[in-house]
Amino acid sequence: MTQPDVTVVVAVYNTMPDLTTCLTSLVEQTIGLDRLEVVAVDDGSTDGGGAELDRFAEAYPGTVKVLHQANSGGPAAPSNRALDHATGRYVFFIGADDHLGPEALQRMVDAADRWGSDVLLGRTVGVNKRYIHQEIFDQTCPEVDLFTSALPFSLSNTKLFRRELVEKYGLRFPEDMPVGSDQPFTLEACLRAGRISVLADYDYYYAVKRLNAGNITYRSDHLARLDCVERIVHFAAEQIEPGDRRDAVLRRHFAWEIAKLLRADFLKLGRDSQERVRNGVGKLARQYLTDQIRDQLDVTSRIRIGTAAHGSLGDLLAVIRQDVDDGLPPMVLQGDRWFAVYPGFGDPRSGLSDEWFELTNPSARWLARLDTVSVRMTVDADGERVLAVTARSPRPDLSELVGGVLAVRAGGAEATVRPLGQDPMGTTVHATFRVRDLLAELAPEGGHRVVRAWAAGATGDGTPLRGPRPPVVQRVLHRDGGQLHLITATTNHKGQLVFAASPVTLRRMMARLRRRLPLGGK
Repeated sequence: MTQPDVTVVVAVYNTMPDLTTCLTSLVEQTIGLDRLEVVAVDDGSTDGGGAELDRFAEAYPGTVKVLHQANSGGPAAPSNRALDHATGRYVFFIGADDHLGPEALQRMVDAADRWGSDVLLGRTVGVNKRYIHQEIFDQTCPEVDLFTSALPFSLSNTKLFRRELVEKYGLRFPEDMPVGSDQPFTLEACLRAGRISVLADYDYYYAVKRLNAGNITYRSDHLARLDCVERIVHFAAEQIEPGDRRDAVLRRHFAWEIAKLLRADFLKLGRDSQERVRNGVGKLARQYLTDQIRDQLDVTSRIRIGTAAHGSLGDLLAVIRQDVDDGLPPMVLQGDRWFAVYPGFGDPRSGLSDEWFELTNPSARWLARLDTVSVRMTVDADGERVLAVTARSPRPDLSELVGGVLAVRAGGAEATVRPLGQDPMGTTVHATFRVRDLLAELAPEGGHRVVRAWAAGATGDGTPLRGPRPPVVQRVLHRDGGQLHLITATTNHKGQLVFAASPVTLRRMMARLRRRLPLGGK
C-alpha cells in the first residue's frame, strides 16, 4: 500500500453537527483520497458523533480510520492515540468542529515538499466571530523564525508537521492537561524544526466558535486556565535559556493567557478563587516577567499583573475596579513622561515603580480608549436619523497625539467624528452614525456590532468603546422602505458599546405580546 502524503488527526467529542462539515471538508480535499489518511478518535461522544465517524469510515474505507474510546477529559489522549496509528509523511491536526478550504492539504503538502518545511502554517480565519491572531499571516514566507516573528502568538497545533520530526523526538501531547495541551507539543516542534513556513495566499483553515460554547477551552474556569498557563510557561522556560529568545515566547503568555485571568470577570470569582489566581499569577510574574516583557505589555495588563505580584488581593481588586467601575484612569505628566494614575501610582507601599504606570509613548490602541457618556437617537442638519455617541478620553492632548485623526466604526459603518473638544480634564469625542449605514451593515438578517475606535490611522481590530455606566439599553423603531427595524444601543457582557438591529415582523410582534400577556389573555 502506498504511503499517504498526509494523515489528518481528528480528536472527536460531542461536536455534531459541525463534525459532519469537518469530515466532508476532508474527504473532498483536492489532494485526493489516495494521498490522504484520516485518523479520527471518538473520545466517548454522546451526541451521535461516533456513529457519524463510522458512517464516513464505511463510505471511505481506504481513507478514514476510526477508533473509539471512553472519554478521557481532553483532546490530548485521543490525539496521541491517533498519532500512534498515523502513517502519512506529514500529519495535520484539525478540531472536530473546524473545517478546511478545499485546496488546503494539496497546497500545504506541495509547499512543504518544495521548501523542506518541518512545520507549516496555513492562513487561519475565524468563523462565528472566533478570534484568530493574524499577524503571522501577513505574508507567505518560506522560512520564519520563532523568536523574531509573531509565531509565539499562533501556537495551536492546527499546522502541518513532518511526521519524521514528530517521531524522531517522540513528540506527544501531555495527557494530564485538559486545556492547552497542544501548546507544549507545537512549541517543541517549532524548537526542533529545521524550517518553519507560512502560507498566507489562501484561507486554509476555518476555526469555528461553537455557538453553544461547547468547546472545552471556552468552558474552562479560571483555576483550570491558571493551571494550564503555569504548565505552559514552565515548559517553555525548561526548553529555552533565559534571555531575549525566552522573552519572545513568554511575552505571548503574559500578554494573552495570564492577562485574561485578570479581566473584569475576575471580580465575579469567590474570594478563595481570587486569592489562588492572584497567587498563581504573582508567582509567574516574579519568576519570569522580565523588564523587557513588562515594557511590551499594555499598561492595563502590566499594572494588573504587577499588582498581583507585589500587592494584596485588595490592591488588585482596586486596580481592576478602576477600569470596570470608574473608567479610564486620569493621566499625569511628569517632565516629558505620561503616567496612568491607577491605584498604587506613586505609593511606595504598592511595590511598583513608576515604570509600571508609564505611558511615555502611548500606543494608538491606548489612545483610542474611550468611555461612552451617552448614546441618543436624533436627526442631523440634513434631516437624517442618526445615532449620536458622546465619549470621553482622559487625555487633554488627544487631538495633538492622534494628529486629529480618530475613526469610530461599528463593523463597516463609519461615524462622522466632529472636531475633538479639549478641556483641562480630557477630550470629548462626538461620533454620529447614520441609521441607514447601520442598517446596511446589519440588515436584512439582523445582527450586532461592537463600536470601536482607531487612532492616528491605526489598522487592525480597533479598540472597543466602553459602554455607559451604569449600563443602559436604548431602543428605537426605524422604518426603512417597507421594513420596520428595531435598533438597539446596549452594553455587552464585556462592558463594550454595541449596536444591534433586527427586522420587526408580525410573528416577532405576536411572540413578544404572548410573552408579556398572562395566560388567558387577562
